Amino acid sequence: MNVSETIKKYKLVPVVVIKDFADAESSLGALVRGGLPIAEVTFRTACAPDVIRLATQKFPEMLVGAGTVINAEQARQAIECGAKFVVSPGLAEDVAEVCKELGVPYYPGVVTPTEVIKAVSLGLTELKFFPASDFGGLKTIKALSAAFPQVRFMPTGGVNEGNVLDFLAFEKIFACGGSWMMKGSAEEIEAKTKSAMAHIGGV
Repeated sequence: MNVSETIKKYKLVPVVVIKDFADAESSLGALVRGGLPIAEVTFRTACAPDVIRLATQKFPEMLVGAGTVINAEQARQAIECGAKFVVSPGLAEDVAEVCKELGVPYYPGVVTPTEVIKAVSLGLTELKFFPASDFGGLKTIKALSAAFPQVRFMPTGGVNEGNVLDFLAFEKIFACGGSWMMKGSAEEIEAKTKSAMAHIGGV
């Protein structure tokens, strides 16, 4: 499974926050049934490693990654549990080093030209733009893209079904991260995921 190509194929990366491990299988299954077999499981909760491990075992067709990874220790733990990609809210050099060492794609968060330059110097050109809505959204991404034509972005933070098509219409955006489809029961997650996939189907 090529991580980058899979993310570009589906165009959406659900940001999954599981607070209670008991909810993990039903929530992840709802994404798969909804037609979006990708999950960025955030490391904000104590059960995140177990959720990643469960996801890789129960849903082998799913591309499972770790989000909110802020240090090398978390990165190693996430990858050991089966994470196939790593995402950070900012740019962490030690995380970049671990991911490079272990051959796992790393999507660091950036919002400024200086951060983009740092990412490019580390060999990273597919970057998370976070928090997108608080730092100028599409307007800022277009400005950064003009200065850094080799870079592609994944805006996350404030992305929803109302604006996702605007983001995806810009050629320098390879996918969007979002959590709006993860609200509610498993049935609601499945329905919202199906709606999201139908919504972006023509992009």
